[in-house]
Amino acid sequence: MSEALTVTDLTTGYGKQEIVHGISITAQPGHITCVFGPNGSGKSTVIKAIAGLLPAWSGKITLGDIDLTGLPVHEVVRKGIVMMPQGGGVFPRFSVMENLRMGGYSLKDTRDVEDRIETLIADYPNLQRRRNVAAGSLSGGEQMMVAIARALVPNPAFVMLDEPSAGLSPALVNETMDRVQALRERGVGVIMIEQNIREALPVADSVYIFAGGKNKFSGTRDDIRSDEHLMSIYMGVSD
Repeated sequence: MSEALTVTDLTTGYGKQEIVHGISITAQPGHITCVFGPNGSGKSTVIKAIAGLLPAWSGKITLGDIDLTGLPVHEVVRKGIVMMPQGGGVFPRFSVMENLRMGGYSLKDTRDVEDRIETLIADYPNLQRRRNVAAGSLSGGEQMMVAIARALVPNPAFVMLDEPSAGLSPALVNETMDRVQALRERGVGVIMIEQNIREALPVADSVYIFAGGKNKFSGTRDDIRSDEHLMSIYMGVSD
């Protein structure tokens, strides 16, 4: 059983501009942790810091007893944390198989990578049939399958998703949420940044709401009393 992923009093930003002001969150293994908030609230900044894409100016990031603070991206992946960028970020000219192999870049044993890919692709019949097709020619839903399967190649403890529903049709949003829940069923912990509260909230085990670079709410979806309560927190009016 993997350990909790914990961010404690994180402060960070871009250049000299501080975006995140002492945020703390805890994501449990095998749970879906949703982070909501308006644009500029620090949601994506926090997961970029966890992934090693941004430095922590202060605070600490840990996976159980393992200190991830300041580790480069490839080391964070090796410790079990993978980030899927907004829209999935497939390599359009690469085949499905080549995209999946990119997910194993941090692993030293190439045979292990191929074995993991074959196991994963068997769970996605559409991808199995189109394994040698350029990823850019796939439908939006199929590209999301490629992105999720690629994220699973290193056998992560946690997958972080940055607005996976962005730009998708309503039908594909529902399909994406189903795939997020399938990650939980695999025992993978999920941290999901989302603007689509209506679709994401029902799948959440834990909820955080950021406003102004600070954590304004932490709890479960049942702790949110009403839509009015949710929006007052979301807009930074209420703690």
